[in-house]
Amino acid sequence: MSSPSISNSSSAEPQSKEAALPPEVQYIQYSHTLEKQYLPSIRALISKDLSEPYSIYVYRFFLYQWGDLCFMALNPTTTPPSLLGVIISKLEPHNSALPSSPTPTTQRGYIAMLAVSAASRNHGIATALVQKTIEEMRDRGADEVVLETEEGNGGAMRLYERLGFLRSKKLSRYYLNGNSAYRLVLFLRGVEDMGRDGQV
Repeated sequence: MSSPSISNSSSAEPQSKEAALPPEVQYIQYSHTLEKQYLPSIRALISKDLSEPYSIYVYRFFLYQWGDLCFMALNPTTTPPSLLGVIISKLEPHNSALPSSPTPTTQRGYIAMLAVSAASRNHGIATALVQKTIEEMRDRGADEVVLETEEGNGGAMRLYERLGFLRSKKLSRYYLNGNSAYRLVLFLRGVEDMGRDGQV
């Protein structure tokens, strides 16, 4: 992402009290028709774990343009279904194409925000949300997926590394609170196709 103010709010699935989940969690793609019903809940959920505050315009920037890359985990046993987790992402051409790449740009997916309610963690919801957005990006031709997460966020690091993400770069004092971050990358095409210059 060109702007370092967009960070990954990935507390993922750290330690929390076990909670009873509905027999089946419902996963749906975000749609503009759902804004009035769910945007306040999305903002409230993500804000609890953010390293820095985001205005409503940041959420709308992602949700208006890439709503099909954003997924919600809902509890279908409540009326209306309540929000358990959310992932907000985007997919854009990336200018720093690798020298050996056959195309002038790569399609880079970016996971901007990921949050799961404290009572719903440790049940695989964060993992499922990440997998769903990666598959959607893959279907749309993404070459790679990147994100940033706080250096000390062990739960998020373990989650992403289990899914194949690699540490690309350490970003010192990346967040407004002074904390450092790691940039992580997941290659969706083989390394032999992407080049080996180490720049991500």
